[in-house]
Amino acid sequence: MEITRVTVREIDMNMVKGIASIIIDDCFVVHDLRVVDGDRGFFVAMPSRKLPNGDFKDIAHPLNAETREKIQRAVLHEFFKMKKEKGEPVPEDAV
Repeated sequence: MEITRVTVREIDMNMVKGIASIIIDDCFVVHDLRVVDGDRGFFVAMPSRKLPNGDFKDIAHPLNAETREKIQRAVLHEFFKMKKEKGEPVPEDAV
């Protein structure tokens, strides 16, 4: 599996700092991944929907840690690259 394209747009909704879409192998797209600034740093949250009881359930998610890390690395790389191009501060190890 290769992530062939990542698009990110910056937002500021509490802990959510960006929304991303990824294209996998030039043939499958996943929208609405969230870039979150959490207690232990930035991470990527999978797209989810709110259930009637108030819980959230992922709509799409990787089945193993290796794939999750690959997605997170690609999305955060593009997110921090965008911020750096705008002249905003980024963590030293981000780009």
